Amino acid sequence: MLQDRVSSVGTLYIVSTPIGNLEDITLRALRILKEVNLIACEDTRVTRKILSHYDIHKPLISYYQNNQILRVPYLIDELKKSKNIALVSDSGTPGISDPGFFLIQRAIKEAIPVVPIPGPSAVITALVVSGLPSDDFIFLGFLSRKKSKIAKELSQVSQLKKTVVFYESPYRIRRTLEIIREIMPESEVVLARELTKRFEEILRGNPEGLLNQIENRNLKGEIIAILYPGKAPTFQN
Repeated sequence: MLQDRVSSVGTLYIVSTPIGNLEDITLRALRILKEVNLIACEDTRVTRKILSHYDIHKPLISYYQNNQILRVPYLIDELKKSKNIALVSDSGTPGISDPGFFLIQRAIKEAIPVVPIPGPSAVITALVVSGLPSDDFIFLGFLSRKKSKIAKELSQVSQLKKTVVFYESPYRIRRTLEIIREIMPESEVVLARELTKRFEEILRGNPEGLLNQIENRNLKGEIIAILYPGKAPTFQN
């Protein structure tokens, strides 16, 4: 059962969903999705596939960047009417580089309970499999589309000697690697693509080496890039 509440308002559940493999959803996430009154999701078609796979039938409402101004007041109003709502993204944990953040922030401001239902995260999945230091890292989300801004941002973090994680489009990854090559040619870089899916691929090397690896390839799927500026520390026995 959903958690007992003293207040008369509903609860906003932040539900993590699989980033690819549908088996990666948690038992708690499935229970919450079955029990809430409404599910707010980026793309109803994507979420419906997950729900259908687990025979879950709940009302869906789209919530994404272009309609958040209209949706946030509506969802907050529903929560104030004692409706329980699950917030999901197309994959992974909501609120990370997506508009879920604004709904969460508004719910907190309105004293509405917000409960995390932890699970898959593309960022953490890529980081732990990269082999680069994971005890201290910086997440940049999506990089700017402007070359000058990318160069400035990466130049700043290159001085920190910390692992850097960011999302990148397969259509822009070559340009980004070229910028990294110019700024920190000796850096160690990992590209994680299609994680947990059939064509999962993890590429490792320096910027020049990775550019050679992906030359003449038509990459698909969102890419998580992980880099360490310079030679990463290694375990010494």
